[in-house]
Amino acid sequence: MKHFLLESTYLVATEQLLSVRPAHRSYMQVGIDHGLLLLVGPQASGVGGLILARADSQATVEEFFASDPYVREGFARYRFVEFTPVLHAPLLADWVGPA
Repeated sequence: MKHFLLESTYLVATEQLLSVRPAHRSYMQVGIDHGLLLLVGPQASGVGGLILARADSQATVEEFFASDPYVREGFARYRFVEFTPVLHAPLLADWVGPA
C-alpha cells in the first residue's frame, strides 16, 4: 500500500463551508470505514484540512476525493503527497504494516 498526506485548501469563506460540512464529514467517514483514510481534520488556522490516507495508487485516492462534497461544490482543492512511513507507533502496525 502507498501512503499519502493530503492538504486541503478552502476556496470559500467558512460560512459557505458550513452548508456542506455535514455531507463532507459523512463522505470522509465512508473513506475511514473502507480503510482508505486514517485521520481527517481541519487545520487549526482554518485555511484547510489535513488527511492521512492509504491506497494502492494515488489515482485511487484522487478518484475518491473527486467526489468529496467540498470539491464538487468548488469549496476546496487537495494537494496529494505520497510518502513512505519508516517509523510508527505500535498502535498503527495494522494500518501501516511492519516498521
